[in-house]
Amino acid sequence: MKFFVDTGEIDEIREAAKLGILDGVTTNPSLVAKSGRKYKDLVKEICDVTDGPISAEVLSTDYDGMMFEAHEWHKVADNVVVKLPLIEDGIKACVTCTKEGIKTNVTLCFGPTQALLAAKAGATFVSPFVGRLDDIAYDGLELIREIRKIYDNYKYKTEILTASVRGPLHIRDAALAGADIATIPFKVFGQLLKHPLTDVGLKKFVEDSAKIPKGTMILERDKALKH
Repeated sequence: MKFFVDTGEIDEIREAAKLGILDGVTTNPSLVAKSGRKYKDLVKEICDVTDGPISAEVLSTDYDGMMFEAHEWHKVADNVVVKLPLIEDGIKACVTCTKEGIKTNVTLCFGPTQALLAAKAGATFVSPFVGRLDDIAYDGLELIREIRKIYDNYKYKTEILTASVRGPLHIRDAALAGADIATIPFKVFGQLLKHPLTDVGLKKFVEDSAKIPKGTMILERDKALKH
């Protein structure tokens, strides 16, 4: 599974990139509004941090407006992916972008037939929002399973990008369901590392290691770290 970070904060993207496992970035108008940055300036800066796919969303809701913005985003960098809403004009724009070689992320997917339309339109990614479905008492991960089955049935190449992730369980279940990608809030990256038995085990190892006489390797390490 690929890991994207879902944020509009450049410092969070830099920190996630330091882990060495970051595959891409997703943004949206809500996240960018919180950052207080100009959208295009932020995306250009993100391009300096990662060469993975960077989803930048159009603000228009009509075909002509979406296509104008898609062309503008496409000029920013080769790895910028145009994020389109899953509405009628969004599907039309996706078809045109596909024909022009512009990568797309069709977002706000809440149903399997919507995902089917996105794949038929040639979307690079489709973004099912699992957390928002859970919020209204629907099984968000069941949607991932349904999309995976449909795409496998017809050999669609559109990648399933699990969005609206709320915690590690969403990521675990999405991976088990066969999602290609999870786009993850920055704070959840840290949660993925956490397990109480890991903390207990590490504490015990550190305590016991202090009882071992220092060998050559440890002495050389300590000497190197001082410099």
